[in-house]
Amino acid sequence: MKIEKYFYGVCALCLLLSCQQAAKQVDTPVLPTKPFEMGEVVITKGPFKHAEEKETAYLLELEPDRFLSGFRSEAGLVPKAPKYEGWESLGVAGQTLGHYLSACAMYYATSGDERFLQRLEYTINELDSCQQANGDGYLAATPDGKRIFKEVSAGKIYSQGFDLNGGWVPLYVMHKVLAGLIDTYQYAHNERALAVAEKLANWMYGTFQHLTEEQMQKVLACEFGGMNEALANLYACTKNEKFLALAQRFDNHKAIMDSLAVGVDDLEGKHANTQVPKIIGAARLYELTGSKRDSAIASFFWHTVVQNHSYVNGGNSDGEHFGTPGQLNERLSTSNTETCNTYNMLKLTRHLFSWQSLPEYSAYYERAVFNHILASQNPDDGMCTYYTPLISGGKKGYLSPFQSFCCCSGSGMENHVKYGDFIYSEGSDSSLWVNLFIPSQLNWTDRKMIVTQDTDIPSSDKTVLTVKTEKPQSVIFRLRYPEWAESMRIRVNGSSVSFEASNNSYVSIEREWKDNDKIEITFKIKFYTVSMPDNEKRVGIFYGPVLLAGELGTEEPDMEKDIPVLVTNNQPVDKWLEKVSDSPLRFKTKGVGEPKDMSLIPFYGMHHQHYMVYWDLFTTEEWKDMQEAYKNELKRLQDLDKITVDYVTLGEMQPERDHNFRGEGIGNGVSHRKKWRAAWIGGWFEFDMKVLPDVPQDLHVTYWGGETAHLEFDIYVDGKVLARQHLYQNKPNQFFEGVYSLPEHFWKGKEKITIRFKGVPGNWTGAIYNARIAKHE
Repeated sequence: MKIEKYFYGVCALCLLLSCQQAAKQVDTPVLPTKPFEMGEVVITKGPFKHAEEKETAYLLELEPDRFLSGFRSEAGLVPKAPKYEGWESLGVAGQTLGHYLSACAMYYATSGDERFLQRLEYTINELDSCQQANGDGYLAATPDGKRIFKEVSAGKIYSQGFDLNGGWVPLYVMHKVLAGLIDTYQYAHNERALAVAEKLANWMYGTFQHLTEEQMQKVLACEFGGMNEALANLYACTKNEKFLALAQRFDNHKAIMDSLAVGVDDLEGKHANTQVPKIIGAARLYELTGSKRDSAIASFFWHTVVQNHSYVNGGNSDGEHFGTPGQLNERLSTSNTETCNTYNMLKLTRHLFSWQSLPEYSAYYERAVFNHILASQNPDDGMCTYYTPLISGGKKGYLSPFQSFCCCSGSGMENHVKYGDFIYSEGSDSSLWVNLFIPSQLNWTDRKMIVTQDTDIPSSDKTVLTVKTEKPQSVIFRLRYPEWAESMRIRVNGSSVSFEASNNSYVSIEREWKDNDKIEITFKIKFYTVSMPDNEKRVGIFYGPVLLAGELGTEEPDMEKDIPVLVTNNQPVDKWLEKVSDSPLRFKTKGVGEPKDMSLIPFYGMHHQHYMVYWDLFTTEEWKDMQEAYKNELKRLQDLDKITVDYVTLGEMQPERDHNFRGEGIGNGVSHRKKWRAAWIGGWFEFDMKVLPDVPQDLHVTYWGGETAHLEFDIYVDGKVLARQHLYQNKPNQFFEGVYSLPEHFWKGKEKITIRFKGVPGNWTGAIYNARIAKHE
């Protein structure tokens, strides 16, 4: 038996103490890998299995004819059923059908359940009928789509980012349909699905390929999903060079790709999930063409998003948009971490790991799949979240089964039927990579070997791999030594294996495996924290692979009374957090919680109540100073209340309703235990406030004085500019008020005014905490 250790391509000598012969030192390079086929890995038990079962039961409840309704009407055929609600009844109709095809095809490949095959065959036959009725290969449910694409083909192109010639992201929708057709061919071997996809792609070639580069860039300004990926995959299936040429045209979105190609993060203010799918397309084109530009784009994008734009659960974006790189502390809200983004980031990670089997890829995949994807599903009925809020006091909200179809309900259909996608990989040297510790069974067809993994991690500290093989065979098993383990012990058939390795690596065992051989891996799982990139004192708490969340109960918490902080005095987390139960997994802080200690559970199991994900850490002295600051602020506000005319707390539902709050491109969150509102680049928000008709008054606005980015915005009263405000370290580590004198014509003879906040071009407003109209003194 040989033992190898792999750590970022660096080799170390490992010894096997209890086996018959000494181990040899073997150099292990960074290897390319490939995922196993969808049908070769099945989930066997545990929360991932439960999520899969809930999702597949839901897929069988859905009616294909309702998804097909828009396709039939746009093709001039009579619909067989009414459209579903949500996006399916709006301008983005049709996108859910693509995801539905993919999900059914994936689960059929995994399970062999004929009910899913029957649905696929019926749906493909119906789409074929719609395409034949259209007569030219066109296939879509987009309202007025034929007019839109006729204008585009003629060179008349206009877009404001989410529309193309007045249609809501028609190419984004078409990408989902094309991807679903290709998945149906690949996973369910449906030849008609491939034929429909080819006809659609040929129509696309005739529509777009003759456009000038300038015209094509106008097309690409509108979200087009991963059209470059789908066309590249179709080329891989058919070897039709037209499809590759068209994929490369969709790959060349200069406004995004040019900066990424040279390692520049220009993502601030950009819609996050518009970008991730096109980067997956770049990764796929690198695999098919060897384009170094595409590989550079994919690699840099992944690294900057994971390091500079991602939260502790592996998700990214606030209000669907990227912010300033490395600046997340002020971007906690009810609209964090759109689920679609992580669905796509996992697809991208899978590509990158196939190029280089680096532990950083498997570590990210594990964090995101445990703490965002699994956490996004309601375990009661299988419905998923659009956003997964990370704001203190947040609560997950779930989409409805039949009324709220949208992008995340579509990607959610796929998320929970492909958990086996990354558990194992096959190395280019025919080795077996064990990347995730999820109960599962691998049927390694090429080797005629079955590997079963039995584990309850993180409730237990152990996983057992059992080998079934008709005849003995030599295989290298590469076992992940995760970053969350303080130590790792390996036993083969009861005999200890000794090795030199550190965590965040892979340990490799090469031997001749026999039927019923067992590998038992035991970890010493550690507690640890992960901080905000721009605030080391605000952290998420982990136990092994799982993010922990504090339970705040079902009632809406009071932000100043019920949101705890942790006075840890810089002690390591294992000194103030303890496990109190293995099943269900539960933890408790020990004497550090203010105003009280907290119970914590895995975030993926946190449902139907409010929670804490990020925690503010203090020393005793820091907390004393903070309390004193709160007392001083309270006295100041009490004095101010005596001259207050009107007051609104932004980010609070009822006060905003009372003041007729409205806006576009906005977000909200909690920082420093106070709620806020902000308008992103190009957005605005406004609200009405009472004024007195006969006395001088001022507008008071509360800001955080420690903003770390230069923010500049205008404040309007009844449509006219009152003031321009610049935020950047105005009063570090404390709140401050901007006080703006209202000229007489703004209030004289009036009972109310409208206050609007809007960033200057290319900027956003920063966080606005509250506003007050007060008598001038």
